[in-house]
Amino acid sequence: MCKLLVLLSLLAFAVSATAFADCGDLNTQTAMNQCAMEQFQRLDKELNKVYTEYRSRLDKRQKQQLKEVQLAWIKFRDLACAFESSGVEDSSVHPFIFQSCLSAKTNARLKKLSSLANCGEGDLSCPHMEITPNPAIKRDDAKALSPLSPR
Repeated sequence: MCKLLVLLSLLAFAVSATAFADCGDLNTQTAMNQCAMEQFQRLDKELNKVYTEYRSRLDKRQKQQLKEVQLAWIKFRDLACAFESSGVEDSSVHPFIFQSCLSAKTNARLKKLSSLANCGEGDLSCPHMEITPNPAIKRDDAKALSPLSPR
């Protein structure tokens, strides 16, 4: 039993040293679980704020694309964290491991969306509000000129 507790403690630390550090010197598993949940909720709230602000600057087509990407990402995050925490599913450390995983993946997504929302002017690899199209070039012609369009 003692070996299991040591293993679970090491696993919890390995999954998210950041979450562990942010939760300070908590001495009960319940307090650690609560702390990890609160940390995830803060990050999720910040992600939603950045997502909403960034999405407001996109055109209609890009808004729909971003929404689809974000919904797919949420599904990936939740499934990945369920899998990654499945080794401790029936233990008291499970909520901590699961919430820490959610926090780590949400933090990474937050950084990605923040970088997209703050790319420099002229960065063509960054989705942003579409520039007013040149009326001399039809949209289909522009797609045909794209190096990514099938020939």
